[in-house]
Amino acid sequence: MAATLSGPRRLRTCEALLTFQMKAAVYRGIDDLRVEELPRPVIGPGEVLVRVAVCGVCGTDLKKIHHGLAPPPRVFGHETAGTIVEVGAGVGGWRASDRVAVYHHVPCRRCPLCARKAYAQCATYKKTGTTAGFEPAGGGFAEYVRVMDWIVADGGVVRLPDDAGFEDATFLEPVNTCLKAILRAGVSDGDHVVVLGCGPIGLLLVQLAKLHGARVSATDPIRERVAIARELGADADAEGVRDADVAIVAAASASAIGAAFEATRPAGRVLLFAQTQAGETTPVDVGQICVTEKDLMGSYSSDIELNDRVAELIFCRRINVRALITHRFPLERIGEAIAVASQPGPKSLKVVVQP
Repeated sequence: MAATLSGPRRLRTCEALLTFQMKAAVYRGIDDLRVEELPRPVIGPGEVLVRVAVCGVCGTDLKKIHHGLAPPPRVFGHETAGTIVEVGAGVGGWRASDRVAVYHHVPCRRCPLCARKAYAQCATYKKTGTTAGFEPAGGGFAEYVRVMDWIVADGGVVRLPDDAGFEDATFLEPVNTCLKAILRAGVSDGDHVVVLGCGPIGLLLVQLAKLHGARVSATDPIRERVAIARELGADADAEGVRDADVAIVAAASASAIGAAFEATRPAGRVLLFAQTQAGETTPVDVGQICVTEKDLMGSYSSDIELNDRVAELIFCRRINVRALITHRFPLERIGEAIAVASQPGPKSLKVVVQP
């Protein structure tokens, strides 16, 4: 006859089993996100396990959830900060209790694309290196996330200063993408920059353009957001501007692209930041590009060479990221978090989830 457990021994056994389970928001199909119990990730050599403290909700998460851009099941969320709770064999420089932020992509830095500093186009960069289960997809919308060996080894884990909060740390990746865009657009001292779209990304771009010495105009259909842009450094409303040196489209709107061309002077530059969904098309006046010599360019994802610079900008408070967080939700209310982030309003900006 099989032995049975009772009393304290049975309780301890149940508690031990529970420690190997966790909650995660599992994407099961278009607009179908469910909080489920999953096995806690098991790490291998060279990997670390992070207990998630905060994860930001990104616009790319929303597109995947609403448009089915990735097959289910997945656990999304990539703006992740937390505490290392387990370190795999062979990992040097990290230990349990270290407070960290995690990048979910790093490039190989050896291929021809990396040699051209086109890191976001590198085949290794395109692999997602953090997961809470299933096909790696970020994993930050869970209690624990496994950070794979190449992320750990190649600079994808960032140690937090003692006085840095986890919420600040979730902005490392988005600020990196914005700084990369500012540099790609060639923003320099004395330029006039127009930012179209004053959501969290647009407001980061406003601040970074100001740090580069630009005069900044901003616009957004939600007028309260333009007011916030002014509070964070924008000099004027972009309505009626026609002489900008640079226009940055931080809104996933076809009409914003046309408005960006109208806002720039001859030989100006238009940079697309929010057009991240493959297959999106919009009419463009190519004659304007040719005859008035306006440049059209894009910027996508982060640049690993900017990691240290971005950490200094955030942790030394050279840009204000805390002002952008308007909503905080526990993991159990992930549906509400996604709904608020998907329906921008006068009183909503950055939404974060706190597992």
